[in-house]
Amino acid sequence: MENQQEEGANKRKLSLFDGIMLVMGSMIGSGIFIVSADIMRNLGSGYWLIVVWLITGVMTVAAAISYGELSSMFPKAGGQYTYLKEIFGKMMGFLYGWGLFAVIQTGTIAAVAVAFGKFTAYLIPALNDAAPIFQSGGYKITWIQILAIGVIIILTYINTKGVEGGKILQNIFTGSKIIAIIGLIILGFLLVKNNLWNSNMSFGWDAFKNLATDSSGSFLKSGWESISGMAIMGGIAAAMVGSVFSSVAWENVTFVSGEMENPKKNVVRSMVFGTSAVMILYLLVNFIYLNTLGRDAIAFAANDRVAVAASEQIFGSGIGTIIIAILVMVSTFGCVNGIVLAGARVFQTMAKDGMFFKAAIQNNKNGVPEKSLWMQGIWASVLCLSGQYGNLLDMISFVIVLFYMITVFGVIYLRIKKPSLERPYKTWLYPITPIIYLIIGGAFCALLLIYKQQYTWPGLIIVLLGVPIYLVINRKKGVISE
Repeated sequence: MENQQEEGANKRKLSLFDGIMLVMGSMIGSGIFIVSADIMRNLGSGYWLIVVWLITGVMTVAAAISYGELSSMFPKAGGQYTYLKEIFGKMMGFLYGWGLFAVIQTGTIAAVAVAFGKFTAYLIPALNDAAPIFQSGGYKITWIQILAIGVIIILTYINTKGVEGGKILQNIFTGSKIIAIIGLIILGFLLVKNNLWNSNMSFGWDAFKNLATDSSGSFLKSGWESISGMAIMGGIAAAMVGSVFSSVAWENVTFVSGEMENPKKNVVRSMVFGTSAVMILYLLVNFIYLNTLGRDAIAFAANDRVAVAASEQIFGSGIGTIIIAILVMVSTFGCVNGIVLAGARVFQTMAKDGMFFKAAIQNNKNGVPEKSLWMQGIWASVLCLSGQYGNLLDMISFVIVLFYMITVFGVIYLRIKKPSLERPYKTWLYPITPIIYLIIGGAFCALLLIYKQQYTWPGLIIVLLGVPIYLVINRKKGVISE
């Protein structure tokens, strides 16, 4: 461990500011501009729209605070993979790393890159109008998918040239989108002609009187007598799938701990400052939606693009669409860069542990894991072509939260099992903070298992497929047990 830290000390090029930019840039993609439509359709009230984002914010910051203790104890590249491996053993670490490569990291890269392509089509309508490059039955390859793959390849290539280039790109794009979002928030309050806040927020609990669930958990118009408290909670959990997915990827900064200056302090600071700032921005953006649009306009915005509808109310139909299209392009481009930069470090760390392709171990002459970057980029590109990135995202929110919960539980587990271990940073308000996350996360996962099983089992099955792969790898090494 000491040798790894000494080796890493020579290549620490990421400052606290870089870490915060990586957290914020990885979190803010396209979700905040879209998912509030689905939340409003599920819950039917501006009041509950804000409640969902508040719950998500509390979850996210509580997890980041809890992770801080582990980041100070294990300040090595690999982050969450390393924490799980050190606390619960190699298999748990491998299952997380396998899930990360198979769908979590690469699926996120694919989906956000495709979102970049879709919003680019606002500015270049020919992308939407062009005939598919290939089509067979329901499967097709479009120019938007090709553009998404191009973005992944370009950003992967830039990151192979050294951490410096990726860092500069990240800071420029993250800084730009933060400034743009703040500008949108300020102008949204100053320029809006019809303030709809009061009418949107007047419904509260009464909104549920018009909601009931069918057998799949989808809400339908019906009478109050047919809806139960559990069904309401199921609706909130289903609505949270989008907000949770929009608020993940902050842990990417733990993946690059080996390249952070003073990682025992700066990783936790990056996570706490970054997640708190993003969740405040998310709340303010939703205030703008509720200030400028009615409930139906939010719930049934064209293609769920609530931000476009709000911007058209603020700036006018032509310029509003262009402003949001450019903002989302900047946002998604920076988001893909942050996730590309960070993820490859996990697969390199896994390879060093004999849990991934050996080729991923070596750094190139620029001091970065080039082959690991390209493996990640190629698989993300395949997922773009699969056309299944949207389905993948639906089912990985559950898996992501499940791994978050296991990791947060690891903080409590280590406090009990190994109280004498050095902890340069201790979780604020322990044990309340990790328990808050475990309660909310546990309720979210349990309710999805009951009401939205299509969001749970597929992702879980993908992760569990890692068990036989792990056993095969260890049998070859002759080390089946720990």
